[in-house]
Amino acid sequence: MDSMEVPDITLNAMPIGVFDSGLGGLTVARAIARALPNESIYYVGDTKRCPYGIRTMDEVRSFTAQAGRWLEAHAVKIMVIACNTATASALSTVQTMLDVPVIGVIAPGARAAIHSTRSRRVGVLATELTVGSGAYAKAIHALDAGVQVFGCPASSFVEIVERELATGAHVHETWLEHADVFDTPEIRAEVARVVEPLSREEIDTVVLGCTHFPLLAGPIRAALGDRVRVVSSAEETTLELTEILRRRGQLAMDGAVPEHRFATTSDNLAEFAAAGSFIFGQPLKSIEHISLDELDSLTIRAR
Repeated sequence: MDSMEVPDITLNAMPIGVFDSGLGGLTVARAIARALPNESIYYVGDTKRCPYGIRTMDEVRSFTAQAGRWLEAHAVKIMVIACNTATASALSTVQTMLDVPVIGVIAPGARAAIHSTRSRRVGVLATELTVGSGAYAKAIHALDAGVQVFGCPASSFVEIVERELATGAHVHETWLEHADVFDTPEIRAEVARVVEPLSREEIDTVVLGCTHFPLLAGPIRAALGDRVRVVSSAEETTLELTEILRRRGQLAMDGAVPEHRFATTSDNLAEFAAAGSFIFGQPLKSIEHISLDELDSLTIRAR
């Protein structure tokens, strides 16, 4: 901690707010929990309105603004928009609107890509809205204007993950230790079909531009081949989050006992708990329901 900074004990104890359109952002929450074991997390998943990738930009801005207001009202010290689509559409809006700092996953993902690529030819797998926004290309070019970026819409990947999670087949498995849950011949065929345009571009790095996509890393690697590095923004986002909290003197104290809480717009809390525990890597012990009426009451006109 910088010598001039005096920790604010109240802020130290506040949770980190994490928002996603559904369950995928739990890949980011998982990385945060592992890297910052003293930190409490308050996660909001707008599962009922997922996927965001097929929504309009105005809708995504509105939904993200609602979640930001909700998390701020529940006393988080920082908000992480763990959804790439929401980051692309609403990051600046929510940063302007809230009194707490807000970070997204696109800039960290862009940095991870720059650090990885040798050929300076990078692919981006994301939803149609994220690819269409050009947010990754802008973020990557801000770091290295000479890198060629090839966007590839892959919204069907979100549907694959959500469908597989809904079946309950994963309940007795542990993600990354039993990768076959998301690595079937049918899924491999669909992934190969979607990423085929990238295979022609001689990329050496692909960014998983949606937090659902790390669960399909196995089929994606199989489709693109061993020479293509697959990077996700979760770890890089966690590094940025850690540095922000450190510089602000707001890291949780050593020995603090973290409290992880979860909220969802889904009407099926049991299904959210089962799928979420699988992704987060530990049981979701505290889950509450948020009604869409409650969120709609927090609507702020996008700027």
